[in-house]
Amino acid sequence: MIKKIRKYIEEVQFEMKKVSWPTWDELKGSTYVVLSFSVLIAIFLFIADLILNKILSIIL
Repeated sequence: MIKKIRKYIEEVQFEMKKVSWPTWDELKGSTYVVLSFSVLIAIFLFIADLILNKILSIIL
């Protein structure tokens, strides 16, 4: 059991050396894109909910 765990950890370390990590500027840029997109989607869903609520209240 210990040998399997040790082998697993060694393989994880080997694979992590292959990973290309983003630079700080790339990370900040991606974060801004995700936050902006999330805000836009939230606004869209809020407006769609208001419109559908008004339509449903008129129908009922």
